[in-house]
Amino acid sequence: MIAATEVHTIARQMLQKHGPQAIAQAAQNAVACESKGDTEEARGWRQVEDAMKIMRGPHQS
Repeated sequence: MIAATEVHTIARQMLQKHGPQAIAQAAQNAVACESKGDTEEARGWRQVEDAMKIMRGPHQS
């Protein structure tokens, strides 16, 4: 399991590097890990995905 501080660091770096596509990238990474049977790493990517959603804030219309 990834430490909470590391999750937020990875999430912040991915948002800076990939912009709005970062959340989709984290989700794709999680799916790829799940397909390989690596559930622990997939769980880490899901945590990063969730952290980015929180950082992004609420949807605006």
